[in-house]
Amino acid sequence: MLKLHDLSPAPGSRKDKRRVGRGPASGRGKTAGRGHKGQKSRAGYSMRGGFEGGQMPLVRRVPKRGFNNMTRVEYTIMNVEQLNRFSDGSVVDPELLRESGLLKRKTVGLKILGNGELTVALTVKAHKFSPSAIQKIEAANGKAEVI
Repeated sequence: MLKLHDLSPAPGSRKDKRRVGRGPASGRGKTAGRGHKGQKSRAGYSMRGGFEGGQMPLVRRVPKRGFNNMTRVEYTIMNVEQLNRFSDGSVVDPELLRESGLLKRKTVGLKILGNGELTVALTVKAHKFSPSAIQKIEAANGKAEVI
């Protein structure tokens, strides 16, 4: 029976770590593959990400564009035609949409838009509705409720 302490890697699958700075015959002696002098040859060297050797970094060379609103509320949008899959008289809210796989993105709210036709009477609960969506939901004998 095979036991955990009997396990070993397949022969040839593990290589020994390259030992540098062990004499000229090794091919990696003296400077240990670091070249001569300079910042990169010193012990303790580490370079911050995006550093370009003193040249103005790309992130600072490229201009900033537009305005990024920090308080923007992002809504997941959904059309009324996507709600036809639910049975007549059911209450459609973000939790039900998430369970059914229609709502995948993690956003603050849900907005229902009026693209397509609605054929079932539903009570739809969402954070926002377009005027055409409200009109189509009510035309199908349903209710649009703002959460």
